Amino acid sequence: MGELSSHAFGQDDAGRRSPIGAKATRQTSLDLPPSIPLDEWRRIGKQIFVVADSSAWWLGDWLIYGQSAYPDRYRRAIEETSLDYQTLRNYAWIARRFSPARRRAALSFQHHAEVASLQEREQDYWLERAERLGWSRNFLRNRLKGARQGEEAKDKTIARMSIQMSVPKDRRQYWAQAASSAEQDLDTWAMSILDDAAATVLDE
Repeated sequence: MGELSSHAFGQDDAGRRSPIGAKATRQTSLDLPPSIPLDEWRRIGKQIFVVADSSAWWLGDWLIYGQSAYPDRYRRAIEETSLDYQTLRNYAWIARRFSPARRRAALSFQHHAEVASLQEREQDYWLERAERLGWSRNFLRNRLKGARQGEEAKDKTIARMSIQMSVPKDRRQYWAQAASSAEQDLDTWAMSILDDAAATVLDE
């Protein structure tokens, strides 16, 4: 998604005038010219998405600031934004779970919301995979659901499939070294690699 520039709706990166300007944007409408190139139309859509997605982070950070400065922050926030109390609480909670340095610009606010309840290490693990493999929010949600179901099945000692392979000693040592570098045991590392490969094939 990238950072939102100060001229997001004024000029493009080459300095050319954008079809979206101050006169084209209103609180309840977007007035576009009768004919614009497809690439320009797509670029405008991406810019609008950046603004919409960023606003959730902005509201969250705004509320966190209000927590320390104004005891009645949520009442004032509701009056200013017309958003309901639970929505504002969710924004603030998710923003608090991710410091700005840990927020991934390539992923949406909703991606972060999906993993917000996890431990920090798990958050980073799933967000890294989602970013690297280009997962949508829904795909990430499904993968998390599958992982949770897998953990529940493991806890209930449901029979698991065992895969046996004849692997040369040098190759096993090579894999073990890679797993160690990833701070994982060999079984967990191998499963994550297979998951990534399967996700890539299925996504295609």
